[in-house]
Amino acid sequence: MNLLTRHTVQTGVENRQGFMLEGNAERSVEATLGHLRVMDGPAPAQAPTPLTLEDLYRQHRMRLVRLAILLVDEPATAEDVVQEAFTGLHRNWSRLRDAAAAVGYLRTAVVNGSRSVLRRRKTAREYVPPHAVNARSAESLAMLSSEHQAVVSALSKLPPRQREVLVLRYYGGLSEAEISEAAGISKGTVKSTASRALEALQKAMQAPQ
Repeated sequence: MNLLTRHTVQTGVENRQGFMLEGNAERSVEATLGHLRVMDGPAPAQAPTPLTLEDLYRQHRMRLVRLAILLVDEPATAEDVVQEAFTGLHRNWSRLRDAAAAVGYLRTAVVNGSRSVLRRRKTAREYVPPHAVNARSAESLAMLSSEHQAVVSALSKLPPRQREVLVLRYYGGLSEAEISEAAGISKGTVKSTASRALEALQKAMQAPQ
């Protein structure tokens, strides 16, 4: 048994989706991102008839923007990422078999677009991370408690892949298999990344501000 496995066996429990949960960190991120998910309204139900591109834009755009904000911090940049995702969907519309495939395409495009943004930031010497108050739109921050804001701030300190997995799971409400598809990683990597992310999040929330 390696060190990571021993740690998760000692400190975590496995939930119904197969993720190892790290105590307080798991409860905190689930409460915060679940709260944001509720604020943004329920996910659209599967329509009985084929959806148009306009339907998908109307029903999914806001949740995708929220997802992108949690990955890149800046609302304006998140809007650009989502707009690019829908532009790509338009170009590939004829290749998608159904609405579910289209939504999956959009999620993957948002994750990949967010990664590109973060890579550009890392290589730009003049980039200055936004102040915490700019991490979410003003109206969202006004509705978050200080505890929830602390979790969002701690999330922003995680490595990109760890952040993606937690946001897709707890804000997106995705299963391990869906996260694997959206993030382009194996299901085993999803599980191990979630465990490391929750451990890192716990440390970030405990660190002096």
